[in-house]
Amino acid sequence: MYVKKDQVRLTMDIRNIAIIAHVDHGKTTLVDELLKQSGSFHEHQQVAERAMDSNDLERERGITILAKCTSVVWKDTRINIIDTPGHADFGGEVERILSMVDGAIVLVDAAEGALPQTKFVVGKALARGLKPIVVVNKIDRGDARPDEVHNEIFDLFASLGANDEQLDFPMLYASGRQGWADTELDGPRKDLSPMFDLVLRHVPAPNLDKDKPFAMVATILESDNFLGRVLTGRVEQGRAKVNMPVRVLREDGSVVETGRLTKLLSFRGLDRVPVDEVEAGDIVAVAGLSEATIPETIAAPEVTEALKAIPVDPPTLSMTFRINDGPLGGREGKKVTSRQIRDRLFKETESNIAIRVTESPESEAFEVAGRGELQLGVLIETMRREGFELTIGRPRVLFQTNEETGEREEPYEEVLIDVDEPYSGVVVEKMSLRKGQMQDMRPSGGDKVRLTFLIPSRGLIGYHGEFLTDTRGTGIMNRLFAGYQPYAGTIEGRRNGSLISSEDGATTQYSLFSLQDRGTLFVGAGEKVYVGMIIGEHSRENDLEVNAVREKKLTNIRAAGKDEALLLVPPRKMSLEQAIAYIEDDELVEVTPSAVRLRKRYLDPHERKKNERSKKND
Repeated sequence: MYVKKDQVRLTMDIRNIAIIAHVDHGKTTLVDELLKQSGSFHEHQQVAERAMDSNDLERERGITILAKCTSVVWKDTRINIIDTPGHADFGGEVERILSMVDGAIVLVDAAEGALPQTKFVVGKALARGLKPIVVVNKIDRGDARPDEVHNEIFDLFASLGANDEQLDFPMLYASGRQGWADTELDGPRKDLSPMFDLVLRHVPAPNLDKDKPFAMVATILESDNFLGRVLTGRVEQGRAKVNMPVRVLREDGSVVETGRLTKLLSFRGLDRVPVDEVEAGDIVAVAGLSEATIPETIAAPEVTEALKAIPVDPPTLSMTFRINDGPLGGREGKKVTSRQIRDRLFKETESNIAIRVTESPESEAFEVAGRGELQLGVLIETMRREGFELTIGRPRVLFQTNEETGEREEPYEEVLIDVDEPYSGVVVEKMSLRKGQMQDMRPSGGDKVRLTFLIPSRGLIGYHGEFLTDTRGTGIMNRLFAGYQPYAGTIEGRRNGSLISSEDGATTQYSLFSLQDRGTLFVGAGEKVYVGMIIGEHSRENDLEVNAVREKKLTNIRAAGKDEALLLVPPRKMSLEQAIAYIEDDELVEVTPSAVRLRKRYLDPHERKKNERSKKND
């Protein structure tokens, strides 16, 4: 069947499937088990848990950010599996990979049921005509409710306009962690062979023309130190061989570049293996092209028209990325110039088509638009780890004008909240203050309530931290882009002002102790601060300039009680996402490889007052 490792050619039947679901419903864990039980791992091979989440941020956050391909062999059939992100902010990844597959496994948590991201991805899959297999996962949970979840999924499919064939979906009960799947709830629970067999029966083999000239759409772009740009996609027609000449076409048919396919790589388990030839239906990675990007067509020289690519939902949120021009700028990072930031951001747009970068009217700044706070937060965190220093402005939603009515419209989101019953009142109150309209309220078992809201995206900026505080960390909030609707009016922002440093230097225990009564501090003793840096939240609505570096005056008199230890309340440390959500329009987040700081946009107090006066006059 196979010859040497570098002379492999696919000769067996193929199935291409995507595993799609909501965040934390067990996609990546299930793929681990599929790899193990198909024999893709050697007997004694050590494999990390959630092997498909190879990115550091993915492992830390426990989420999938990038779509990844793997492959298993079952009964002489190669099953190419794509593990997709579950978070709506990375929906651009999901949409692209659906064009490469002929079937999908929809994974749903047996307790949580069909959540918004399930709805988002399933809607995209059904619209493409895919006939999903539904797997109710985590059956071993104590609060599992498989029958209710089955009915929820049927209702979801119906509400998304599924046809009769799609509504007659096959269903499996499974535990990805325990490594079994069964067609019956009380089945033998031995292994995942029922899932493998169902994929072979239910998912059609690719029905593509192998005799036409070669063409494929680039759907995933990576950079490799040895191979350069590596583009992954499904061969839509014809055959490709190593070193064959190709050209890259834009959607309008214009030529981007011509070149040769220096490497063809096919997926084997977690590895990419060089092959000599691929044909229509194969999912393959190609190297040798220097300018090709997503979603352009790579094709034989005689092909003149680009293949159709999936349109991607537009960005809904924008942030300003600037150089770090603060007093501590350049001390903690290696990449600090606007040119370096610009090059890195435009490089990101090549592989992440859900992100859009434009030059800002402000000098040495860029407007970066994306799907949500999490997506942009991941980009900032990645850049920070790469050694960049930058400052980030407050997130802003992207408005549009309705062409028919001329009305100003803004993005709305559907929000699903699971919360303990005693906290439901405060959640409803806070959501209504942020212009949220409650669509549904129902008990979800275990003294919990499930609330559904429709709310402007603006209203959710900065709310998540407040939500966790209000629900004592027990609430779960899921959100999904619901489209554009008329502007909802003014939404009240943060009520408390800031404590702003009036001096440069290192904070002292003595000065911080005297400031504790003024509000909540964000810094501890011995930390570097500068004029205009935000060191805490004022207990009142106005901003207050304070001296955090003042030292205790020494005297030669030793009085009783003078040398007692000063006890400081631990400072409130913010994560990157919390800091971005917290700031107001006149504030920035300073991000370096070793610190996240808050500061005023104008550090000089006279500049701040001048700017405030000009705003009032406007």
